[in-house]
Amino acid sequence: MNVIQTAMEGLLIIEPQVFEDERGFFFETYRHSRMNTAGIAHRFVQDNLSYSVNATLRGLHFQVSYPQAKLVQAVTGEIFDVVVDIRPNSPTFGNWWSVYLSGQNRRLLYIPEGFAHGFCVTSDSAHVIYKCSDYYHPEDEGGILWSDPTIGIDWPLGDPIISPKDKSFPLLSALPPEKLYSPVKPL
Repeated sequence: MNVIQTAMEGLLIIEPQVFEDERGFFFETYRHSRMNTAGIAHRFVQDNLSYSVNATLRGLHFQVSYPQAKLVQAVTGEIFDVVVDIRPNSPTFGNWWSVYLSGQNRRLLYIPEGFAHGFCVTSDSAHVIYKCSDYYHPEDEGGILWSDPTIGIDWPLGDPIISPKDKSFPLLSALPPEKLYSPVKPL
């Protein structure tokens, strides 16, 4: 397993060891002991799978009081995966970072708590699976408008397919710090 540090603290690209032969391939997508050695100590409690068609854009999502670390992988197809740092005291607050994840490159992206997350599908379709370190709490969901000009994400598509909910998210500048990343969970 190869672990690649990114420019944002805690954000990691994981390249698993892949065993290939004439039958196909095999690799571990997750092993707690190896991830723990790489600095990913979370206990993941929920797995999610999404299927999306070309030009679908999902995001930018986060939870406020129940922040989720995520381990994201495109099982089929290709996605342009994006994170935005929403940790108010971080030196990279409001900055974005991206990586292409695909069934071909087999990379995983570890996203620590304190980031908004989104992706768009650049292939005909994509299956994306991701582990979460906390359960989904619909009442705690937050979001940032995917096209926030202050953030300036350079999405690789012109006219994405977006849900009404994702279209209605506010700009990052409209969110007070208490509506962003809150590392202390409520009782």
